This record gives sequence, structure tokens and C-alpha cells, in this order.
Amino acid sequence: MQASEIKWHANEIRKNIIQMISEAKSGHPGGSLSATDILTVLYFDIMNIHADNITSKDRDRFVLSKGHAAPALYATLAQAGLLAKEELKTYRKINTNLQGHPNKNEVTGVDMSTGSLGQGMSCAIGMALANKIDKNTHHVYALVGDGECEEGQIWEGAMAAAHYHLDNLTVIVDYNQLQIDGAIQNVMNPTPIDEKFKAFGWHVLEVDGHDVQALQEVLHKEKRVMGKPTMILAHTIKGKGVSFMEHSAKWHGTPPSAEQCIDALKELEVC
Repeated sequence: MQASEIKWHANEIRKNIIQMISEAKSGHPGGSLSATDILTVLYFDIMNIHADNITSKDRDRFVLSKGHAAPALYATLAQAGLLAKEELKTYRKINTNLQGHPNKNEVTGVDMSTGSLGQGMSCAIGMALANKIDKNTHHVYALVGDGECEEGQIWEGAMAAAHYHLDNLTVIVDYNQLQIDGAIQNVMNPTPIDEKFKAFGWHVLEVDGHDVQALQEVLHKEKRVMGKPTMILAHTIKGKGVSFMEHSAKWHGTPPSAEQCIDALKELEVC
């Protein structure tokens, strides 16, 4: 898919993220918006996943390890035709399937229930290892938060993935450098994230996480290395696309008011 088309889809996804969280009066806009371009490129250009194979084991898998960014995943699934757009209106409502963190037992297209940070990446590693054992050639992708890299489980997983030579696994770190309590370097500094993954034996790449064409290039198969899992450090902006949310930890888990929702949607309409 052309980069211009992907950018259009990403903008529509951002609109839905804002509307969902504002309507629910609860949710995580900052990290959802920072991850939007990554998810859009994966679902619209990279992964082998579509309505006809959504229930099959013979397709690529995606794990949102930073499960609080569920609005980005739900909105992407809806934009890709894998989830009814009407369902987005039920986000975080009583008896909804679209909970605050994704539940694979309730939402077709959600490949792993996540929310407890660090566990999603471990699950993705298990999926990739199972594919190796089963000789299933499909790829597993996981999106991890940079604050999430403060979890020890991330590094246990990194060691295991390299040990088992999981070259069918790509982990993308959403490197927006902010978490709920502020800058990651001030809370519990996990940097340098890229050098640590290299030390564990991973193939490491860097990319502008909002440059669609660059994301397309770095995610294509020829960028992988045989015998090693790949980590892509994606430089992003928390709250990307909404000026008053950008670069602010305040918007990690704060929903926009009705008035702020209108202002945000106006900005996104001119994108």
C-alpha cells in the first residue's frame, strides 16, 4: 500500500482513538497515538492478516504488549475491517467486549490478552517458538512500551528469544520516552534500550516511528537477519497528532473532555 494511503488510515484511526476515550471518559490517549503509525503500517502493509484468515493459525500474529494502548489496537482492527466500527462506541462500557485492556477471548483479532506489563512480549516469544516447532512460517510481531522495558520479564524474554534463534519474531519498542510518572530516564532509566537488546543477541534497527515510508522499509522481510530476533527502536512522540497532547506525560491516562475532543478532531480533520 502506498504511504499516502497508510497516512490517511492512520489519521482516521487517531480520530477514533480520541472519540472512544473521550466518550468513555477513561483510557490512555498518549501511548495510543504514539503507536498509531506503527500499527497502521503493520496491518495495512506488512502482516498477512485479513478477514478471511482471522481465525486461522496460518497467519501472522500481533501482540500489543503495552496493553493500555488498546484504543489504538481496536481502532486499527476496525479500520482494517476486522472489527465492526460500531463496536468502538462501546469501549470501556459495562458488558462491552472492548475492555480497557485487550482480551483475546472476547475480541476476534486480538491475539493475546495483555495489560500486565512485560507479559505480552513473553507470550509473543512463546508464539514464535511454537511456530518454529510446528514449522509454521508465519511471523510474530509485538509492540512494547519503553517504560515497559523497566520490567525484568522483558530481559528474561530477550535472553530466551535470542537463545532459541527466533528470527520469526520482531519486537517494536514505542520509544516516546514518557510514562505515567514522567520521563523514563527519571522513573527507572532503561536506556540504552538498543544496546541492551544487542547485548542479548538481537538484530537491532532504529526508525522514525511516524515516518510511514521508513517504517515500511524497515519492517519488510529483507531487513531481518537469519538466526536472530529483531528489535526495532521506533522513535515516537507521545500524543502524536494532537498538539496539546504531544510530549506530555499528563496525557498518558487522561481522557480528553468533550471540548478537548472537538479541538483534537478539528486538528486531525486538516491532516
